[in-house]
Amino acid sequence: MLYAMIDVGSNTIRMAIYEIDGDRVVMHMKRKHAVGLASYVKDNVMQRAGIDKVVEIIGEYKNFLDELGINRVTAFTTAALRNSSNGTEAIMEVSYRTGVHINLMSGDDEATFDFIGATHDLPDDRGLLIDIGGASTEIVYFTNREIKTKVSLPIGSLSFHTRYTGSHILPSASECDEMYAEAEATVGAVQEFQAVVHAQICGIGGTFKGATALYNAMYGMPRNMAMEIRRIREILKRFRRDRELIVPDKILLMRTVPERMHTFMPGLIIADVLARRFDSQTILYSDSGVREGYIYSKILGNDDF
Repeated sequence: MLYAMIDVGSNTIRMAIYEIDGDRVVMHMKRKHAVGLASYVKDNVMQRAGIDKVVEIIGEYKNFLDELGINRVTAFTTAALRNSSNGTEAIMEVSYRTGVHINLMSGDDEATFDFIGATHDLPDDRGLLIDIGGASTEIVYFTNREIKTKVSLPIGSLSFHTRYTGSHILPSASECDEMYAEAEATVGAVQEFQAVVHAQICGIGGTFKGATALYNAMYGMPRNMAMEIRRIREILKRFRRDRELIVPDKILLMRTVPERMHTFMPGLIIADVLARRFDSQTILYSDSGVREGYIYSKILGNDDF
């Protein structure tokens, strides 16, 4: 059967269509709109323009699915609406106007589905799974392929960009310092991972996808190689706003992070803080995450959401 998953994230709104046959799961198509939904949140309230944008895009996706006769659809939203004071009302309005029921996914569920999706084919049975989204960061520590500790932090790549960089695309050195200070304070306040050190990090989501593409192009690495933590600050220094970019670097950004040019540096700052907190040396990128985790757990597992 064909099954559509719509993920209303803080950076992007994505639709993926999977064929599910027994335990076999194959993704056949993916569409996305880089909306930056977290930037529509003002004083903890999702603005009318943000709600209308979600309605527009989900309406477009629904029309496409109706044309193809795909009626098995699951849609969910994460931090941007979850953290808004009017999030529940906004979700109800989007569901009513589009005819697509939107589930509000908790930070705990998001971290769990991230873990299930990313580790399904991962060879390591111990490590840290990190998903740096637009408005939140999910962290899962696992051993023997079982979750031991998980937490959702209220910091993300788009919220950092909006708060510290404003209308600029790339941050300055002082803005990077401000983001480092908030990330370090937020991560330092988390008590759940006090005993976790020297853990291999598996990164999922758009922040790590874009950062890995840029890293591989900069250092001539193949796609499946891990990103070395020691080089993150080299990247941040090379692309900050108060350093004049040479033409090859401008081309590099346009080729590797065209849609995430404004958020990859805030995301890398959060990644750097987390990696140094856990004394990790490298980050591996996994292309599977919350959507695949939902399928394995809720659809193939026949659980209710």
